[in-house]
Formats: sequence, structure tokens, C-alpha cells
Amino acid sequence: MPKVTFLKITFIDANGHHKEVDAPLGQSLLEIAHAGNIDIEGACEGAMACSTCHLIVDENWFGKLPEPSEDEEDMLDLAFGLTRWSRLGCQIEMTEALDGLVVRLPPEIRNILLE
Repeated sequence: MPKVTFLKITFIDANGHHKEVDAPLGQSLLEIAHAGNIDIEGACEGAMACSTCHLIVDENWFGKLPEPSEDEEDMLDLAFGLTRWSRLGCQIEMTEALDGLVVRLPPEIRNILLE
């Protein structure tokens, strides 16, 4: 059985509380958040059909992420609290370069699947 490498991600909730969680290589930030009991919805379960896994990446880490696809940028346009550092958690896969990543949950979300 291959060894699973766990890295770390810090999630900061809307109230400023920090929670560091284990982040297995190859998992999306959405999957990592759910496994770490982080309060993030992900209503479409990672199909990029909503913006409820919207995260705000710490600006010091943003440049280490791969560029967002056009589809991701279109979906982000529907997110509340959009910032220059916004990304969808379902579209960011954990890599060794992201060990120690810091992301913030937006103050509110908009679930277009329920509208």
C-alpha cells in the first residue's frame, strides 16, 4: 500500500478562527475541508456547478496556485464576497508546493442550485 503524505492547510472561518487540518496530496481543498469538518458547503460536490466552495486564498499563497480555468472564473462571478484572491476549493488540488497553505472562508455564500 502506498504511503499517504499529509501536508497542512489552515482554514480561517468568517469569525477569524484558525483551524489547521491534514491535507493529503492529490485531494481538492473541498475534499480536505469536508474531511477536516470545515463549514464549507460544496453543494455540487465538486462538479463546478455552484460557487459554494468559494475560498479566499491568502495573497502570499495565491501565486503558487495553477491558473483558474475560464469555467472556474465564470462560476466565481456568481460568488458573494468575490476578491482578487478568490478560487473554488473544488478546483485546487493539494500539492507539496501548497504545504502550509492558508485560505479564508467568505463571510457568506450564494447557493445558485437552490434559486
